[in-house]
Amino acid sequence: MNVLVVGASAAGLATVEALRRKGYDGGVAVLGAEAHLPYDRPPLSKQVLAGSWTPSQTSLRTPDALSALDAEFVLGDPAVRLDARARTVHTAQGRALTADAVVLATGLRPRTLPGQDGLAGVHVLRALDDALALRADLAPGKRVVVVGDGVLGAEIAATVCGLGVPVTLAGPQPAPLAYQFGPLAAGLLAELHAGRGVGLRLGNAVTGLSSEDGRVTGVRLETGDVLPADVVVVAFGAAPATDWLAGSGVLCDNGVVCDSRCRAADGIYAAGDVARWHHEGLDVLLRLENRTNATEQAAAVAGNILGEDRSYTPVPYFWTNQFDARIHVHGTLSAAAEVSIVEGDVAAGRFVARYRRGREVVGVLGWNMPKQARQRRQEIPGAAVFAGRP
Repeated sequence: MNVLVVGASAAGLATVEALRRKGYDGGVAVLGAEAHLPYDRPPLSKQVLAGSWTPSQTSLRTPDALSALDAEFVLGDPAVRLDARARTVHTAQGRALTADAVVLATGLRPRTLPGQDGLAGVHVLRALDDALALRADLAPGKRVVVVGDGVLGAEIAATVCGLGVPVTLAGPQPAPLAYQFGPLAAGLLAELHAGRGVGLRLGNAVTGLSSEDGRVTGVRLETGDVLPADVVVVAFGAAPATDWLAGSGVLCDNGVVCDSRCRAADGIYAAGDVARWHHEGLDVLLRLENRTNATEQAAAVAGNILGEDRSYTPVPYFWTNQFDARIHVHGTLSAAAEVSIVEGDVAAGRFVARYRRGREVVGVLGWNMPKQARQRRQEIPGAAVFAGRP
């Protein structure tokens, strides 16, 4: 048996490592669209953008560790077509790679605004090269607008502010992450950003960009207002990278649709941000966009390729660092949930919040209390039997 992994980021690498760890000694090839060896993405919006890390510090493994995996890395050649029945992937450079098992781990593509392509001063932040290009465009006195009030947008705004560059965060939510965190935690996040000097223009959708002579000059809001900008970062979400799977025989609907074993078709699996699988514990189709899930789901996929036949049922988890706030979330939060503080003190900047729907705990949020939040995750129904982080 041989295995082909399409995607050379965290989920793709973790799949190979899990296969080897579980005793698989057959052939493995990893196909990556970028020319870089596997690197970590969470530092891009923080340490790399801030300049405190060099690109090499984002590497997930040393060259020796990668060599020890005895895997063939085919980089800088995007996949363009899949024949699921033949388990063959065709690439932009004309390769045709066939395997007994194919793992789809192509991740996400950033969403963009109309007219932003080719406009100088407009950036997205998904890849290492994106982070380097954005950092090179920042300078004291430049006016930066971040379009997107979710996790990524808020992280970018915090980092840019820390560099001493004027920055405004724009988006439709009343506060950063309000639709996910609810008014308490999102309100605290808004206070944190405003207190550090981030301009907040929230509660109104962004409709487009203004420009002059091929360079961005501002961000248009649905109110008709224009936020002046020399640099714009578009960070209002990303879509699963599944366009290349059209006509492949694999069902795609907000990701690669999989069963509870993360299997999309016979011999075809998906892992990481692109995978939308049946979570048996929650009885829903679920897709998670975070680093932890990429690693854990890859291990589940590797096991099922090797015949373990186990469902993948993690407790959803993610974290974000913004200024001096370290926020850890377990479960599924909702702005409509009933929120109560169960440990710590909001005024002290250290607390754990419990989210309930009716009588059921659906999630916990830890603000500068990661250990306590992790312990509280056991209150989420089924957490003790979910195959998530211990």
